[in-house]
Amino acid sequence: MNIKILGPGCPRCQNLERKVRNLVEEHKLNVEIEKVTDIDTMISYGMMMSPGLVVNGVLKSSGIIPRDNQLLAWLGEGA
Repeated sequence: MNIKILGPGCPRCQNLERKVRNLVEEHKLNVEIEKVTDIDTMISYGMMMSPGLVVNGVLKSSGIIPRDNQLLAWLGEGA
């Protein structure tokens, strides 16, 4: 499974990345996490507001920090 955290590095982007990494570690998920800061790449996913979360090439959220249960549901889709 591939996860991309999209964002320029703002506090909200850092918070989302930290949450995802903690959940992956806590639940021992086999996930590759990548931080994307390139604006053109973010736009190519259709992200309009940061932070963005891409799971296996699909934009799952934009402009929000999803709750843990929603993140786990998305992470479980690729398991």
